Amino acid sequence: MPQLRYRSRSYRRTFKRTPGGVTVLRYKKKKPSKHVCAECGKVLHGVPRGRPYQINKLAKSKKRPNRPFGGYLCSECARKVFKSEARA
Repeated sequence: MPQLRYRSRSYRRTFKRTPGGVTVLRYKKKKPSKHVCAECGKVLHGVPRGRPYQINKLAKSKKRPNRPFGGYLCSECARKVFKSEARA
């Protein structure tokens, strides 16, 4: 019987074959959902999907796009903001 914490569906179950030839069940936390644009809700490109301990290992340039509103707005919505700021 697995430990209590592994009985919930918040863990992904994977079957792994060990060097001894035994198939064991491994428990892994699920991937978080994809990041979405704050304005239109579109999936953001260039923003990795992972648990915080995985994201913290990445370089700053790999965590989000290096532009204003990068990782917050999609490129189209950011472009709209830049245009409205230039016109105002």
